[in-house]
Amino acid sequence: MNRLCCVFLLIAILGISVKATAQVVDQEPHRVVYQVTKGETVDQEQVIGQLNNILRALPNAQIEVVCHGMSLPLVLREKSQVTDGITDLLSRGVAFVACENTMRRAKATKEDLISGVTTVPSGLAEIILRQEQGWAYIKAGN
Repeated sequence: MNRLCCVFLLIAILGISVKATAQVVDQEPHRVVYQVTKGETVDQEQVIGQLNNILRALPNAQIEVVCHGMSLPLVLREKSQVTDGITDLLSRGVAFVACENTMRRAKATKEDLISGVTTVPSGLAEIILRQEQGWAYIKAGN
């Protein structure tokens, strides 16, 4: 009987520790600037997945996603493959910003952006400013 209790206790402990790794890691507020430079469908899907993973682990994270260069399609209403994912993340407080330099080169306007996406004059300058303010930096992708 004693051995059976030990087995159940071990299973319970292992179950709790496995479950804990898939949940919240920290409740503290974290600030993250997230750079996106690629915009193919697989890249777009990966960005949404990674952002959701961050929010699962750090639910109080303040995240700003900076899109520039080839990643502009991610936030363009007519080209994004993940509009629903972006809309969901926007509703959860994630900020998406598009680089105005990139938009000018692509002949894109603010009206072309998914509703809720804002702009910054320079995507790279925005990343520099955020890092100088102490934000953690992540570059999207593998």
